[in-house]
Amino acid sequence: MSSEATGNSALTVSSGLSRNAIIIKLEGELDVDALPILREYMQRVWELPSQPFLILDLGEVAFCDSMGMSELVDIMQHCESRGTRLLLGGVQGVMARVLSITGLRHAFEVFASFDDALRATAPPS
Repeated sequence: MSSEATGNSALTVSSGLSRNAIIIKLEGELDVDALPILREYMQRVWELPSQPFLILDLGEVAFCDSMGMSELVDIMQHCESRGTRLLLGGVQGVMARVLSITGLRHAFEVFASFDDALRATAPPS
């Protein structure tokens, strides 16, 4: 799956597949205005067959409010119910601060770069 979704929000969502992972890239502002875009996009993802991993690439997220964080928690819970490991990649700057301030840093599997998150999906050698 490779497509983009945009609306009145300053959020762009795109996705792809890699081995055993669905990759969702978020760019822009993850706030209350972005929720309809992200929810609609994720609904299409949830309709796909389950994969072992879902990577959210947050490296280009410039802003995240409490509603954006709440949506990330919802995504995590949905992943858990499907038996999918949620990995957050590109967690630096804004997203690192928000996760730390909210106390959610340890609730997620967090990686400083997208590449690190992608490597975590590789089977053990």
